[in-house]
Amino acid sequence: MQEGFISTREALARGDGERVKLRGWVYRKRDLASKVFVVMRDADGVIQCVVDRSKADVAAQASSATIESSIEVEGVIRSDPRAPGGKEVEVEKFNIIGLADDFPIKGGESIDYLLDVRHLWLRSRKLTQIMRIRATVLKALRDHFTSNGWWEVSPPILTQSAVEGGATLFSVDFFGRKAYLSQSAQFYLEVMIFSLERVWSLTPSFRAERSRTRRHLYEYWHLEGEAAWMDMHDMMKFVEGLVKSAVKAVLDERQEELQFLGRNQEPLEETLKSSFAEVTYDEAIERLQRKGVNIKWGDDIGADEERVLTQDERVPFFLTMFPKHLKSFYMKVCDRRPEVALGFDLEAPEGYGEVVGGSQREDRYDVLLQRIKENNLNPDDYQWYLDLRRFGSVPHSGFGLGVDRLVMWITGIDHIRDVIPFPRLRERIYP
Repeated sequence: MQEGFISTREALARGDGERVKLRGWVYRKRDLASKVFVVMRDADGVIQCVVDRSKADVAAQASSATIESSIEVEGVIRSDPRAPGGKEVEVEKFNIIGLADDFPIKGGESIDYLLDVRHLWLRSRKLTQIMRIRATVLKALRDHFTSNGWWEVSPPILTQSAVEGGATLFSVDFFGRKAYLSQSAQFYLEVMIFSLERVWSLTPSFRAERSRTRRHLYEYWHLEGEAAWMDMHDMMKFVEGLVKSAVKAVLDERQEELQFLGRNQEPLEETLKSSFAEVTYDEAIERLQRKGVNIKWGDDIGADEERVLTQDERVPFFLTMFPKHLKSFYMKVCDRRPEVALGFDLEAPEGYGEVVGGSQREDRYDVLLQRIKENNLNPDDYQWYLDLRRFGSVPHSGFGLGVDRLVMWITGIDHIRDVIPFPRLRERIYP
């Protein structure tokens, strides 16, 4: 099927006079008196194809091609500074493979409409650039785990108990019994550290909280890790390296995409050069109060407060040492300050807010059991989780990284719906 076809990127690298065969889709078209101009797109980019009207049969084919028709062209490379990429194809053969109906996206449509036709809007150059960056981020994250000796495991999506809390669960009927869509793979990963020590997974997670913000999805991609023998600061150091590996890969490999999106790359470059600072919850409350935010010690730091904290920052930083009543029961309590949990959030700068949440896990059976009861949870539902503290418990820590939020910050995109192929939003489920 390949038969000598090359990509638009390869074609733009060829010299004048070289023959090329390309295939893709019609991105734009102009019919003039003497020529037909067809801008063709493929996964790598776009290239201008020019058909002279003197080639009547070829010109007729090009002229009849509609936007988003799939095509094959063959011709000769010519330099032209007016063409995208500075080169074009002087077409000698033009074949329509799939003639497209009138394409329903013409420019200027509303967000709601574009979401309704998401299956077609994903062809846009903007979303194509974002998905390429997303793929690069995922590969870099995987490579970082592998190079540091972590093991990938495959936890289930259906679970019988909550990780974070019942109010945010999606329930499903599992053969007459109630089960839930996973909020997190954490508990299952904790099981695996007793054999493999350092484990990670990439799975969808589901949260039913009724939030409508620019960074909220009801189904999102969750990169999680758990490691034996690590305390909170050990895990923070690993997370810093993990995030930097993704930023570096994008800066090294996706320059064209970043430039197309108009991303200011200075914060990304500064991120690689800087150490991530640690800001305690106490310090964050003081900063927010100085900025005029009505907040006191013990209040939650939500999306609005995170935006205030991060909007003037250029580099990610860790927010640590939260009041324990704000955090989950499994987080270890600080020995020096029993009202505080050993948890951390990694806050992305420029107003983006939390992209990673993690903590040192409570490794003592009696303390964990008491925390479960304090949170009005049924200990019977967590007996297997408690067993981990009865049979060779060790200090351990873990984290969850929201892939979509990380990609959102790296690309500089305003809304999380644009960094995932098919966003699940509260209003309705799109195709």
